[in-house]
Amino acid sequence: VDDDDDDAPRGDDDDVNENKGLLLAAGLGGVVASCVTGYSLYTLKNTGCGLPAGPGGIVGAIEGISYLGVAGLLGASAYAKKTTGSGLPAGPYALLGLAEGVAFVLALAGVYVGIAQIIDYGYIPNAVPVEGGKCA
Repeated sequence: VDDDDDDAPRGDDDDVNENKGLLLAAGLGGVVASCVTGYSLYTLKNTGCGLPAGPGGIVGAIEGISYLGVAGLLGASAYAKKTTGSGLPAGPYALLGLAEGVAFVLALAGVYVGIAQIIDYGYIPNAVPVEGGKCA
């Protein structure tokens, strides 16, 4: 009797190991982007403006990239859900699953902060500060 099943996934295949690295990187990036986005939403809710641009605009750039990363997680999750019936894989140390879950919470928080921004301050700040703007 041959117990070797050729259809069974192998944990030591090169593509599986490469995939683990990609999932780990995506998970770490997603968690970091979620932290930055969460802090940005907190700052926006409490001050009426997002994070300051910082020296050379680096803080603003990180903030913008983080928002794009969270949006990318949401898009990837929706695509995975549509094509596979489930969301993104948890990934190593469950980091990608954590990032995915936090991204959905941040999407809801973003809607809340956007509505609160209009009610509390009467405006939505520009993504890129303009000369003479409220958040310049």
